[in-house]
Amino acid sequence: MTPRGVASLLLVGALASCAEAPPPAPAPPTTVLLPAPVAPALDALGTAPPAPAPPAYSPPVPEVFTTKTGLTVWLIERHALPYVAMTLSLPTGSASDPKGKGGLAFATADMLDEGAGSRGAIDLSRAIDALGASLVTGATSDASTVSLSVLKKNLAPAFALFADVVARPRFDAAEWKRVHELEMNDLIERAADPEEVERVVTRAVLFGPEHPYGHPVDGTVTSSKAIGLDDVARFYRGAFRPDRAVLAVVGDTTKAELATLLEASLGTWKAPGTPPSPPVAPLAPKGPWPKVVLVDRPDAPQAVIALARPGLAGVDPDAPLLGRANLALGGLFTSRLNQDLREEHGYTYGASSRVSTTRGVGSFVASASVFTEKAGDAIRALVSDVADYSKGGMTDDEADKTRRQWRADLVETFEAYDHAAEHLAFDAALGLPADHERTAALAAEGATRDALSKLAARYFDPSGAALVVVGPRAKLEEPLRAIGYDAIEARDPEGKVLVRKAP
Repeated sequence: MTPRGVASLLLVGALASCAEAPPPAPAPPTTVLLPAPVAPALDALGTAPPAPAPPAYSPPVPEVFTTKTGLTVWLIERHALPYVAMTLSLPTGSASDPKGKGGLAFATADMLDEGAGSRGAIDLSRAIDALGASLVTGATSDASTVSLSVLKKNLAPAFALFADVVARPRFDAAEWKRVHELEMNDLIERAADPEEVERVVTRAVLFGPEHPYGHPVDGTVTSSKAIGLDDVARFYRGAFRPDRAVLAVVGDTTKAELATLLEASLGTWKAPGTPPSPPVAPLAPKGPWPKVVLVDRPDAPQAVIALARPGLAGVDPDAPLLGRANLALGGLFTSRLNQDLREEHGYTYGASSRVSTTRGVGSFVASASVFTEKAGDAIRALVSDVADYSKGGMTDDEADKTRRQWRADLVETFEAYDHAAEHLAFDAALGLPADHERTAALAAEGATRDALSKLAARYFDPSGAALVVVGPRAKLEEPLRAIGYDAIEARDPEGKVLVRKAP
């Protein structure tokens, strides 16, 4: 084919192709840009939207039942984890110690797990460890306690050991000698801990030597020397009886299962025929109190300062509210005392305040460990902060912060099985009802700023309060006198008044 023929064919093919091609796609629509909305002015980080207020927390109310032996059980069933925690409490603590034998309740609790049932101290400890369990005994001013926590699969054998400790302690003479010597060493060493000395001396100053709360729970060196094994056994027989006990249980168990365990391991724990003694409810201490008490610690680089006055009883309906009011003053890192003494002035690594929870009238204490050379300024600031709070009350921000923190602390307590059981057991020892935590939570949640401020004015007023100082007297006398503390009373680390010899 000639070149002209080839060209003709190519032209025909091209025209055919053009005839079969689809029409071109329509052009896309024109994009219309709308004006951007005008945003509110923000700072460099922006403004977070307000968080909605969390709902009020209502703690669970335990189911209550009583065994044939008179033991009362408070049970909260939780089956999310295969774990059970329990605390048995009796309403007898160091407030019931005989005169001259302070620390007897503590020593008795300390001996309970030093051999029980058929096992000596070492065998008992090994048996508990083999089950992965934790068993702890203890005493407070108003209660004696035994606590157990264990995985559900080991509950039955662990409860049998727990029952031996509660109902069948051995009180071996050899173990008592060892335990008593350790207790004595701890009491001697306590005198070297300034914060522990402050707690011991503050208690002695506020309540006095004859008051049931006047001595430390673990006693003193002098009182501990007067305690013998016969005293321990006698105290146990009077305090540990099922008709005075409450067993608080939280975890993966049921009433039926507990009833079986209780019958098998504690069914023979019987109350004596004599009626139980009523729990001790100490009366409020009577002043006047010394204006300042000084415990000399020569050459100590720091001094512990504490402003102390009587508070209220833990069974008082206002107790939860007072606890919430204390959060703003000294119960949080961001509280007034810590922000002033630590953050603003650098007098201390931490300042705080506390209110006791006891069957009788307790205490309020604001304290800090401060640099010795700054002790005078720190005392002035501490007293001023407490006075300002008691007179002016809390702010709206503090009212909101304490409500949230109180709620968070309560949730944290009841989400942990061990803490929940301990909390309920102490409520029972104080004589509070099983629904106390729910009632107290609602009261604390609903308390207004004005109501909390009135409590602060009544219980935190530093007028007439005692100042306790633990530190080097040679360096502290002049600063104390410079701020108006002239009559300085000297005491030893166990709170006994010292008479200064004439030079």
